[in-house]
Amino acid sequence: MTEELERFIESSKVEIEAQLIQTIDTLQTPDSLKKSMIYSLQAGGKRIRPVLLMAVLRGFGMPIRKGMDVACAIEMIHTYSLVHDDLPAMDDDDLRRGKPTNHKVFGEATAILAGDALLTHSFQLISNIDENPALIVSLIREISQAAGAQGMVGGQVSDMEGENKELSIEELEHIHHHKTGDLIIGSLIAGAILAEATEEDILHLRQFGRELGLLFQIKDDILDIEGDADTIGKPVGSDVSNNKGTYPSMLGMDGAKEKLTYHLEAALASLRNVQMDHSLLEDLTNYVAYRNH
Repeated sequence: MTEELERFIESSKVEIEAQLIQTIDTLQTPDSLKKSMIYSLQAGGKRIRPVLLMAVLRGFGMPIRKGMDVACAIEMIHTYSLVHDDLPAMDDDDLRRGKPTNHKVFGEATAILAGDALLTHSFQLISNIDENPALIVSLIREISQAAGAQGMVGGQVSDMEGENKELSIEELEHIHHHKTGDLIIGSLIAGAILAEATEEDILHLRQFGRELGLLFQIKDDILDIEGDADTIGKPVGSDVSNNKGTYPSMLGMDGAKEKLTYHLEAALASLRNVQMDHSLLEDLTNYVAYRNH
């Protein structure tokens, strides 16, 4: 990771995390619900999605504060999905980012409701930003599609239905494009909408996001086998034990790493078509490919 990227990620994370907690703290709602919501928001993580949004704003020469509320909303959506993913009815995980999962601390009912609250409040947050109403509607349309039945949630269902089945590589890519990639694309396009980018630049950013999402998932699959449990914050081999299709299980580790390189190069090629300063996004893309957690 370059020094510039490290500084950018760290400063962005500090601002995002402070804003997230402040946003939840002000809610008029039972303390038990607030504590559950904040618990998962404070569990750490890379904050890749909000950082991507801010990097797009930086690339277009816009102040990153312009995207703070939208970045927080996207992180709330991502966090809700993790809270629900960990539930016994889904992945049944005991650890998330090295800490007991939400339902292990607060119980299943509160964890479900905390996820619901994070999702719904994210759109209230977007609706309250001080922007042109047409721009707000565009943001809500983009992010809701990325997160919903045609996006992340649909990908999660396809992922569950693919367990204990032999999938083709095309089917696996379809799952991960929606389960992981759509919210990454939504984060990039939200930044582009806020920056009032051209349709052509938005088109190229979508293609970049598609490649980046697959790259992100392939790297996660590799780390699930080769990673260190203390570093990645959960037991290694969890995908294998859940009988999920992964790139290493289908292509072998060498094949998965070749696929990683292919999507890295494709992502960078698409990014260079965008009329912006894309140096920070290039560094972020390489970080996603070579990270150890």
